[in-house]
Amino acid sequence: MDLLARREHSRFELQQKLRKKGSPVFIIEQILAELAAEKLLSDERFVEAYINHRAGQGYGPLRIYQELIERGIAKDLISECLHESDEQWFKLVETVRRKKFGETLPQTLLERAKQARFLQYRGFNFAQLKSLTSSE
Repeated sequence: MDLLARREHSRFELQQKLRKKGSPVFIIEQILAELAAEKLLSDERFVEAYINHRAGQGYGPLRIYQELIERGIAKDLISECLHESDEQWFKLVETVRRKKFGETLPQTLLERAKQARFLQYRGFNFAQLKSLTSSE
C-alpha cells in the first residue's frame, strides 16, 4: 500500500519490487489479486498516468510505447491508450521543437536533420516529423 500511495504502479513493477524485498511468489500473487479486486492496482490507470507524465516532459508515442513495454504492460493496452490521443502528438512535436530550437524554422538541410534526429530520439514518428515541414 505504501508503494501505491506514492504513485501508480503497473502490476509487473509492483511484483518486481515485492520480489526484491524477498516476499514469496504465492503471497505476491495473492496481494496483487486483492489490490486489483479492490481497484487499487490498475494497469489501465498506470498507462494513462504514465502517458500524461511523459508527454508532459516532451516525449513522443514511440518512446513512451517502448518504456511501457519495459514496465510489463500489454502491447494492446498501450496501443489503445496511445491512439486515444493521436492528435495531441502533432501539437506536442511542434511544442518540443520550439522549446529546444526556438521559433525559427530550420534553414539548411543540416539544421533540419539535427532537429529530426532530436525529435526521433524523443519518440516522435515520421508522420509527426513530416507535419512540421508541411506547415512551412
